[in-house]
Amino acid sequence: MGYIRAMADEPKQSPHEVDFSTHILSLASSALISLGKMPGPDGETVEPDLDAAKYLIDVIGMLEGKTKGNLDDGETKLLQSLLYDLRVAYVDAQK
Repeated sequence: MGYIRAMADEPKQSPHEVDFSTHILSLASSALISLGKMPGPDGETVEPDLDAAKYLIDVIGMLEGKTKGNLDDGETKLLQSLLYDLRVAYVDAQK
């Protein structure tokens, strides 16, 4: 879960600096909050919502398919790593 752990340590970007990686990280953060693996914006851990987490993971997966061949190497690696980590976290949360 390398990218997921690193997300918590990354400096916050201005809301005006939106790029593909920032958007994917935002979706992944929301999925982690839904999985109960990361605190919400208020700092509180929320009750896991596996349906919401699955939806967000599926959205990221859809974006992976739709952007295939159009991303740079860093974006591709980020997307693949996040999807892997999120899918593992989702399976763990189902137990």
